[in-house]
Amino acid sequence: MLAKLKQQADVDLKYIESSSHVLIVVPKRNDFPLEEIPLGALLAKLLARKKLKREQLGEDPVTASTSEGTLVGWAVLDSPATVFEQQVQIRKVAEILLAESPAKLTIVVLGNEDERRKASQLALYVAWINGMPLPTMKRKPESRPLEQIVLLGYRDAGNFLAARAKAEGNFLCRLLTTLPPNELTPGAYRRRIAVLAKQHAWKRREFDFRELRKLGAGAFVAVAQGSTEEDAAIVYLRYTHKRARNTIALVGKGICFDTGGHNLKTARGMLGMHEDMNGSAVVLGILLAATRMNLPVNLDCWLAIAQNHLSPTAYKQNDVIKALNGMTIEIVHTDAEGRMVLADALTLAAKEEPAVIVDFATLTGTMIYALGTRYSGIFSNRDELLSKATTAGQASGERVNAFPLAADYGTALKSSVADTKQCLIAGEADHILAASFLAKFVNDLPWLHVDLSAANCEGGLGAVSSQTTGFGVGWGVEMLSAL
Repeated sequence: MLAKLKQQADVDLKYIESSSHVLIVVPKRNDFPLEEIPLGALLAKLLARKKLKREQLGEDPVTASTSEGTLVGWAVLDSPATVFEQQVQIRKVAEILLAESPAKLTIVVLGNEDERRKASQLALYVAWINGMPLPTMKRKPESRPLEQIVLLGYRDAGNFLAARAKAEGNFLCRLLTTLPPNELTPGAYRRRIAVLAKQHAWKRREFDFRELRKLGAGAFVAVAQGSTEEDAAIVYLRYTHKRARNTIALVGKGICFDTGGHNLKTARGMLGMHEDMNGSAVVLGILLAATRMNLPVNLDCWLAIAQNHLSPTAYKQNDVIKALNGMTIEIVHTDAEGRMVLADALTLAAKEEPAVIVDFATLTGTMIYALGTRYSGIFSNRDELLSKATTAGQASGERVNAFPLAADYGTALKSSVADTKQCLIAGEADHILAASFLAKFVNDLPWLHVDLSAANCEGGLGAVSSQTTGFGVGWGVEMLSAL
């Protein structure tokens, strides 16, 4: 449950001085005098003590305590800066305040009306995202959730619905992604999704392991058959709006644990593989945010939920598998399971003929090699989708970079025994080859593939302090608005 919001258009100095934790957001303008900033005298003394000039504000987090014990932080927003840079400016200061687990946070926004509007949206988004600690299994929790935010300096009749909805979706994504693999098995995940669907009135249908086998979804079944529980499934969720013009399909990779199968990962490579279901969690986060915002769009969501286990029944190198669309696939590496489960999920999505298909997956290590963990990579069979996706990344602070989907890359996947190879053993340009493979299953509908290299970033990313970033939820909401 995110913190409740109380708004007040005026800046009440007495209220500020009586608060325990205060975040003051100031525009970076030399014509904005320190004496007009609440507790400006304290800020002036702090600058003098640190021998900092006014224009250096914002380079590092600036906090101080009043004589009454109030912890105050000043975040300085530079208007030409990107949304990502502004999110980081506020987050770095908010981290210090929220580290003490306050029950209430007072946010003060200053400047002209446009500056206060933008600052309040950013500050509330940061506070809501980071004010709810991720669950742990420790007997004594190290932090408590933020219960209330008081916003001074700006009032919005819309109650900042979009910022709150995106924060709630991001938190759901991170919560699911960080659950340990013994707690989030495919069966347990499906039960959680069923509860969410009932709470939010989403239509739900499960294509379980046996049904998928009967349907001929051989690519998905090949991966899932290594698990003795047979609890894998492709879960379909639908959100509708009476004013919707289009249906957008969202497809998510939901591998709850990835051992690598017969091509077993090393211990170092297997650590953290409970987060390989992050793509499906991103889809759920976007779906929740869209529902909270009442977005006028229809959403078809397809979650490919399974595990990639090593067992006598697991699929093997050189197996030839027939996918749901009839295409035969030569298996080259069993650790390339994500593209296998996505292949049949994309086929199901394409059968409904949506206006656009967007898939999300922590798919390839080569994307991390290419970009690191601060951007995610995107591919598309339509140039206009790449342009919209890049713009959505700038607007949301969740940055993406486009990669080529040239036909000559795909020639490397030619097989002598099947319609296509799954991948190459060498692994060169695997992020491009994986996208080339997935493109075979979308029936040439407008399609965008997001390889989530920024799903996990040490030290946090943008507005998010935790290493698990929830990247893709904020971007997805912006992208839905663009579409």
